[in-house]
Amino acid sequence: MKMNSLRLGLIIVFCAFWELGVCREREDNLIRMKLGGFRDLRNSPEILSLARFAVQQHNQRQNAFLELARVLKAKEQVVSGKIYHLTLEILDAGGQKSVYEAKVWVKPWINFKQLQEFKRVQDGPQQGWKTVLTNDPKVQDAANHAIKSIQQRSNSLFPYELLEILLAKMKVIEDYIQFDLLLKLRRGNEEENFKVEITRNKEGKFVMN
Repeated sequence: MKMNSLRLGLIIVFCAFWELGVCREREDNLIRMKLGGFRDLRNSPEILSLARFAVQQHNQRQNAFLELARVLKAKEQVVSGKIYHLTLEILDAGGQKSVYEAKVWVKPWINFKQLQEFKRVQDGPQQGWKTVLTNDPKVQDAANHAIKSIQQRSNSLFPYELLEILLAKMKVIEDYIQFDLLLKLRRGNEEENFKVEITRNKEGKFVMN
């Protein structure tokens, strides 16, 4: 009888330690899954705010002209704070769509937010020249710089005056914006049409081809 009681006690102790080990293993797995793991997120005001922050920071660093179209994917990684892995659909200055990946590191308790990575992973379907509105401020700036360049190359005493932008096309090549413009100008009593190509670099400087 004593032997049976002893065996029963040993079995209970063994089961307790085994259960404790299983619980500890489950807890360790849960911790490993939480710390450094990923969690899928839906579009939310917080995610949209982080996506806009990522685009804004990239534009400031690269003097670019990108705009956020929509958030395609968002994942949250728990580290010292949180790293948000975002997949974004982006519009460039020419209206072309591309897919970018961004990483934003956030530590809310010290009001810390940092863009760690922003890279293009896929181009959209529209490439090359695209017709744009002639009253677009970027087009207007390009036309004004084109007139200055034409005036500098001319020996005429009469200045050129812009009457109308007849046609405007634009395309983006990496960090450069290229314009193809048809301008109607007046010099004295004469009116002339000029077809020009002018490029704006990432520093904002125009160069007429």
